[in-house]
Amino acid sequence: MRWSYIASRLGTLVLVVVVAVTVNFLVPRLAPGDPVTQRLEAMASQGTAIGGDFTELVEAYKQKFGYDKPIWQQYLSYWGDLFRGDLGYSIAKYPARTWDLVRRAIPWTLGMLGAATVLAFAVGTLAGALLAWPATPAAAARAIIPLFIVFSSIPYYLMGLLLLFLFALTWEIFPTGGGHSIFVEPAFNLTSIMDILRHATLPALSIVLASVAFWALGMRGMMVTTLGEDYMTLAEAKGLSKWRIFFRYGMRNAFLPQATHLAMALGHVISGAVLVEVIFRYPGVGFTLYESIIGKDYFVTQGILLLLILSIAITLVIMDFVYPLLDPRVSYGRPR
Repeated sequence: MRWSYIASRLGTLVLVVVVAVTVNFLVPRLAPGDPVTQRLEAMASQGTAIGGDFTELVEAYKQKFGYDKPIWQQYLSYWGDLFRGDLGYSIAKYPARTWDLVRRAIPWTLGMLGAATVLAFAVGTLAGALLAWPATPAAAARAIIPLFIVFSSIPYYLMGLLLLFLFALTWEIFPTGGGHSIFVEPAFNLTSIMDILRHATLPALSIVLASVAFWALGMRGMMVTTLGEDYMTLAEAKGLSKWRIFFRYGMRNAFLPQATHLAMALGHVISGAVLVEVIFRYPGVGFTLYESIIGKDYFVTQGILLLLILSIAITLVIMDFVYPLLDPRVSYGRPR
């Protein structure tokens, strides 16, 4: 691996981080008004008791959050807070900190969305390879491929609404939303785990059903291309078993583009299904982001958006380093 290649990729990552932090800082501050005043006005309009003079209270909170300083000082302070791992306070849930809210939401998102993404990838990749394999009955392929095309065109949120209507509202098999029942506290015991899995089934299923077809169709296309390669013909001529050819020569080479897409999908796990979490009121990062936008809690919003950008950027950089290891034909920036 060339040092120039590593330096260029890390330099790109640093540039993305600087731009993301700068945009994340400027957007709420360049918008009309300011987050503190808007939040306090929203609280007052909802009948929330606000002690003391409103103007004095606004000024006190501006000083607390640093909005009374020039914008360049706020920018430097923002960078300093980030280096200390401080994403600021939540305006809506003060004195709670942004990181505390996000930290509580991340396990829910990773547990549900991460597992659903990996499951859909595994099932879809194997199904797509089998659909392209000549030994697969043609009648099965003709019946399944149109279904995959239909499912791949259905967005997560529409699939979620359909499942919610059928299995929660009509047949009442699963709960309509939430991460756990009101009277069940999350813990490492059988009752709590089964309750959490029951609440996660519908949102996870909506993601699996909507995305498994995408993985299957993508893998089928790559597998069809792989079947015509010389090494496949050579493997058949050597008399290798069909399943060894399928897994070791076919799937192994067709899998490489899928691996890149999986890395991108995992990088988008936190942001990829915000609407699904909103529909099912699932207490993940997406639902926390939705609540912060509705509640005009700008510090939480910008903290979550920054984490989303960083997770995607870091995942892509890691994939830049790993992909040449998966495919020896790809070089680390060497001239061919």
